Amino acid sequence: MSTPMVTLTIDGRAVSVPKGTGLVEAALAAGIEIPVFCYEPRLGPPVGACRMCLCEVAPGPPKPQAACTLTAADGMEVKTALTSEMARESQNATLEFILVNHPLDCPVCDKGGECPLQDLTFRYGPGSTRMVFPKRTLEKPIPISPAIALDRERCILCYRCTRFSEQVAEDGQLVAIERGAASMIATFEDEPYRAPFSGNVIELCPVGALTSTQYRFEARPWEIQNVPTVCGLCPVGCNTSVTVREGKVKRILSRNHPEVDEGWLCDKGRFAFGHLRAADRIQDPLVKARDGSFQPLEWNEALDRAETMLRAGGAATVTALSGSETVEQAYGLARLLRVGLGANAAVMQEAVPDGLDSYRAPLSSIRDAKTVVVLCDEPVHDRAPVVDLWIKAARRNGAQILCEPPETKVDGVVLISDDALTAAWLARDLGATAAFYLPRTPNGRGVADAWSAAADGEPGDAEPSLLVISGDEAAVDPSVRALAEHATAVIGIGMFEESFRGLADLVLPGTSYLERDGTTVNLEGRLQRQRRAVIAPCPDELAWIAKLAERFGVPLSPHAALVFEEVAGICYGGISFGEVPEQAPLPAATAAPPAPAAPPTKELATGEGLRLLTYKPLFSGPAVERTPELQFQRRDGEIELSRADGRERKIADGDLVRVSSNGTSVTLRARIARDVPEGAVRIPRADARGLHEPVEVRR
Repeated sequence: MSTPMVTLTIDGRAVSVPKGTGLVEAALAAGIEIPVFCYEPRLGPPVGACRMCLCEVAPGPPKPQAACTLTAADGMEVKTALTSEMARESQNATLEFILVNHPLDCPVCDKGGECPLQDLTFRYGPGSTRMVFPKRTLEKPIPISPAIALDRERCILCYRCTRFSEQVAEDGQLVAIERGAASMIATFEDEPYRAPFSGNVIELCPVGALTSTQYRFEARPWEIQNVPTVCGLCPVGCNTSVTVREGKVKRILSRNHPEVDEGWLCDKGRFAFGHLRAADRIQDPLVKARDGSFQPLEWNEALDRAETMLRAGGAATVTALSGSETVEQAYGLARLLRVGLGANAAVMQEAVPDGLDSYRAPLSSIRDAKTVVVLCDEPVHDRAPVVDLWIKAARRNGAQILCEPPETKVDGVVLISDDALTAAWLARDLGATAAFYLPRTPNGRGVADAWSAAADGEPGDAEPSLLVISGDEAAVDPSVRALAEHATAVIGIGMFEESFRGLADLVLPGTSYLERDGTTVNLEGRLQRQRRAVIAPCPDELAWIAKLAERFGVPLSPHAALVFEEVAGICYGGISFGEVPEQAPLPAATAAPPAPAAPPTKELATGEGLRLLTYKPLFSGPAVERTPELQFQRRDGEIELSRADGRERKIADGDLVRVSSNGTSVTLRARIARDVPEGAVRIPRADARGLHEPVEVRR
């Protein structure tokens, strides 16, 4: 069914747009810009706060009207500042009032050179000021969190930041206080802005009022380069733009893929680049000395030692993959081990099945669903942060959000699950229009594709003679460490010495996702391009893997583009490396697979205790641990339980409680959470060590 069209005139140009289109968008369709500050379609209904968009509109009252609050209508005649003296004078006056107390500190302001207020002042504002009195000054900067600084005297009260906090992230922590000329932005009760998406207000701010403490006074727009890439810290694969100056990452901005992230980033993806400069960053190969410490090793000697260890391990070599490798890195490692040694045994953090490919849809489809079924033991914002924003958008649009499957089929249902087998089964039963599995790793599917493409045959399962650990995330995993205890020797590949201390006999330096060229596959199955933003302080993994492979008679290119073409011919339809676009399209849905076997049911805890759910918090892991600005976001030492279970045990939010099972106990701070099922508790994995269900919880 086609959308009805309306025709209107803007500055004498006739334009037809779909009914319901805002006047600002209608003007853009006519090739005319209406200047705005407060207007931002992603924040919900416009509020007309800044008055920068004043235009002359007929039919209508004989005074300027805020264009952002109007929708296009048949026969409407609009005159902007280009053709209307009334609109021109109104916009000029608006800017004059905004600048009454706004400091003219553009040369030292972090927004200088990329500031909408600066640009519009040159285009629409007065050439000189009539105000000779001193400007108002306020305390600055105010640290609303360790990551964000607030300069109140620069604020123009557009309310973009508070609207994001209230209407998008729904954390309600950033508010406007006082009234009239005394209005100002503050955090609730002056507490730090501690929320998973707080950093988005920095990008939303149209002036230099909200700035990043990491980027403050670090660079100017004419000194930087922006590299388009994708985030490599969670399975969503948000599109980002990495700002680089003099070979160092200075900030990370969103790049707005409207189907994936809508321009939002979680704070981990935005601020965690501090790990690149970690004190324990491995730059040269390390070998374990007799006293257990690590000693640096020359590269040639390291490769000789690695070859010797690999030949000794042979087909009994087991590989532990973290799921954070690029497709090309995983393929190169698989070629070396599977073809060169015949070592097919692999431990993956997860193997992502393709049973949901027939229900493939963009993440943005969650927003438009009538019913969203969320089946996750772990908090969605910890596993795939931006998915949580899409769920909140669906709720605001009137969708029903369910935490258990409905008894009958429901129209327009979208299924979100942290269990792929369960999701594939239920999607068929519910008649889902879309279904999403939330992987635990950033590139679990791409790594699985690459491993299987490297050689014929299924990955094996063997007791390791040699264990090869790829990535710091795998190195700190308790199950991988337990496997290492049974191995004769361990080779580690990673970035941080602490991850491998007491574990590996030989460590070869690894790189960050910000230092690689390659591809990844996100939770939708979308093949995306990662671009190298900065040069790593060590050789790229592919370079030395290719040298090792040559020693075993395995041809392997050290260049990601050529390696990708080998994988693509098997897994991705033969697309070339250069054809992977900056904003990747969603692959077409496949034919429905045969009905999967019924997934195993989860056994509930028996006895009087509670079921134990463990999870990895968003603000945890090697990258977060090495970023000082994110330490305040960590939620270590917490236990989450349902309101009903808290009421039954007389436990309130913030109480200290003792959690015990099988003679092990730990003291944690309680938090009442609405998404924890009754009869269960949720504890971060690091705090749950030694606990087994059922657990007892007492004040």
